[in-house]
Amino acid sequence: MAGSGTKDDPWQLTTAPGSSGYTMYRDESADPPALVCQVGSTTLKYHLSAIDDLAAWLREQGEWVELGAADEQKDAPEGTVEAWGRSAENPVGGWYGLRKGYRGRFGMYLPPLLEELGLVELTHEKRGNRVRAV
Repeated sequence: MAGSGTKDDPWQLTTAPGSSGYTMYRDESADPPALVCQVGSTTLKYHLSAIDDLAAWLREQGEWVELGAADEQKDAPEGTVEAWGRSAENPVGGWYGLRKGYRGRFGMYLPPLLEELGLVELTHEKRGNRVRAV
Protein backbone atom coordinates (compact mmCIF):
# COMPACT_ATOMS: atom_id res chain seq x y z
CA MET A 1 0.00 0.00 0.00
CA ALA A 2 1.26 3.47 -0.82
CA GLY A 3 1.47 5.71 2.23
CA SER A 4 1.60 5.03 5.93
CA GLY A 5 -1.61 6.82 6.90
CA THR A 6 -0.07 9.96 8.41
CA LYS A 7 -0.68 13.54 7.32
CA ASP A 8 2.82 13.70 5.83
CA ASP A 9 2.49 10.28 4.16
CA PRO A 10 -1.23 9.64 3.52
CA TRP A 11 -2.66 6.46 2.08
CA GLN A 12 -3.02 6.78 -1.71
CA LEU A 13 -6.36 5.20 -2.64
CA THR A 14 -8.70 4.74 -5.59
CA THR A 15 -12.48 4.42 -5.52
CA ALA A 16 -13.91 0.94 -6.13
CA PRO A 17 -14.64 1.59 -9.84
CA GLY A 18 -11.09 2.91 -10.23
CA SER A 19 -12.40 6.23 -11.51
CA SER A 20 -11.00 8.63 -8.87
CA GLY A 21 -7.93 8.85 -6.70
CA TYR A 22 -7.92 10.31 -3.18
CA THR A 23 -5.88 10.27 0.00
CA MET A 24 -6.68 9.43 3.62
CA TYR A 25 -4.80 9.75 6.87
CA ARG A 26 -5.32 9.32 10.60
CA ASP A 27 -5.57 12.46 12.75
CA GLU A 28 -5.46 11.06 16.26
CA SER A 29 -5.04 14.55 17.77
CA ALA A 30 -8.47 15.69 16.52
CA ASP A 31 -11.45 15.68 18.87
CA PRO A 32 -12.85 13.15 18.18
CA PRO A 33 -9.96 11.31 16.47
CA ALA A 34 -10.57 11.52 12.74
CA LEU A 35 -9.90 9.88 9.43
CA VAL A 36 -9.24 12.73 6.98
CA CYS A 37 -10.16 12.12 3.34
CA GLN A 38 -8.88 14.51 0.68
CA VAL A 39 -10.66 14.33 -2.67
CA GLY A 40 -9.28 17.05 -4.93
CA SER A 41 -9.89 20.29 -3.03
CA THR A 42 -12.63 18.74 -0.85
CA THR A 43 -11.88 17.53 2.66
CA LEU A 44 -14.15 14.98 4.32
CA LYS A 45 -13.67 13.74 7.88
CA TYR A 46 -14.94 10.56 9.48
CA HIS A 47 -14.65 9.11 12.97
CA LEU A 48 -11.35 7.22 13.11
CA SER A 49 -13.20 4.34 14.76
CA ALA A 50 -14.96 3.79 11.41
CA ILE A 51 -12.14 1.49 10.28
CA ASP A 52 -12.62 -1.07 13.06
CA ASP A 53 -16.37 -0.53 13.38
CA LEU A 54 -17.09 -1.07 9.68
CA ALA A 55 -14.85 -4.14 9.54
CA ALA A 56 -16.67 -5.62 12.56
CA TRP A 57 -20.11 -4.87 11.06
CA LEU A 58 -19.12 -6.49 7.77
CA ARG A 59 -17.95 -9.61 9.63
CA GLU A 60 -21.38 -9.75 11.32
CA GLN A 61 -23.12 -9.54 7.93
CA GLY A 62 -21.23 -12.59 6.68
CA GLU A 63 -21.98 -11.81 3.03
CA TRP A 64 -21.51 -9.24 0.30
CA VAL A 65 -22.95 -5.79 1.10
CA GLU A 66 -23.65 -3.05 -1.47
CA LEU A 67 -21.66 0.16 -1.01
CA GLY A 68 -24.59 2.51 -1.73
CA ALA A 69 -22.45 5.67 -1.72
CA ALA A 70 -24.49 8.87 -1.60
CA ASP A 71 -24.00 12.53 -0.77
CA GLU A 72 -25.25 13.68 2.63
CA GLN A 73 -28.33 15.34 1.08
CA LYS A 74 -29.46 12.11 -0.61
CA ASP A 75 -31.00 9.06 1.02
CA ALA A 76 -28.78 6.02 1.29
CA PRO A 77 -30.21 2.73 -0.03
CA GLU A 78 -31.33 0.44 2.81
CA GLY A 79 -28.89 -2.28 3.89
CA THR A 80 -25.84 -0.64 2.31
CA VAL A 81 -22.52 0.45 3.81
CA GLU A 82 -23.63 4.05 3.33
CA ALA A 83 -26.90 3.49 5.23
CA TRP A 84 -25.02 1.81 8.10
CA GLY A 85 -22.60 4.76 8.22
CA ARG A 86 -25.57 7.04 9.01
CA SER A 87 -27.67 4.72 11.15
CA ALA A 88 -28.63 5.38 14.76
CA GLU A 89 -27.88 1.66 15.23
CA ASN A 90 -24.14 1.92 14.50
CA PRO A 91 -21.56 2.31 17.32
CA VAL A 92 -21.44 6.13 17.07
CA GLY A 93 -25.25 6.38 16.99
CA GLY A 94 -25.50 8.20 13.67
CA TRP A 95 -23.24 9.82 11.12
CA TYR A 96 -19.62 8.69 10.93
CA GLY A 97 -19.02 11.83 8.87
CA LEU A 98 -17.83 14.71 11.04
CA ARG A 99 -18.08 17.71 8.73
CA LYS A 100 -21.66 18.96 8.25
CA GLY A 101 -22.52 19.14 4.57
CA TYR A 102 -19.75 16.62 3.81
CA ARG A 103 -20.83 13.67 5.96
CA GLY A 104 -21.87 11.42 3.07
CA ARG A 105 -19.87 9.22 0.70
CA PHE A 106 -18.91 6.88 3.56
CA GLY A 107 -19.67 3.95 1.24
CA MET A 108 -17.43 5.42 -1.45
CA TYR A 109 -14.28 6.18 0.52
CA LEU A 110 -14.07 3.74 3.47
CA PRO A 111 -14.25 0.33 1.70
CA PRO A 112 -11.14 0.90 -0.49
CA LEU A 113 -9.16 1.78 2.64
CA LEU A 114 -10.36 -1.39 4.38
CA GLU A 115 -9.37 -3.38 1.29
CA GLU A 116 -5.87 -1.89 1.35
CA LEU A 117 -5.61 -2.72 5.06
CA GLY A 118 -6.49 -6.35 4.24
CA LEU A 119 -9.79 -6.31 6.16
CA VAL A 120 -12.24 -6.77 3.27
CA GLU A 121 -12.72 -7.91 -0.32
CA LEU A 122 -14.13 -5.30 -2.66
CA THR A 123 -15.54 -5.60 -6.18
CA HIS A 124 -14.28 -3.16 -8.81
CA GLU A 125 -17.10 -2.77 -11.32
CA LYS A 126 -18.22 0.47 -12.99
CA ARG A 127 -21.38 0.49 -10.80
CA GLY A 128 -22.99 -1.51 -8.01
CA ASN A 129 -19.86 -2.44 -6.10
CA ARG A 130 -20.01 -4.66 -3.01
CA VAL A 131 -17.77 -5.44 -0.06
CA ARG A 132 -17.40 -8.30 2.41
CA ALA A 133 -15.13 -9.11 5.33
CA VAL A 134 -12.25 -11.50 4.80
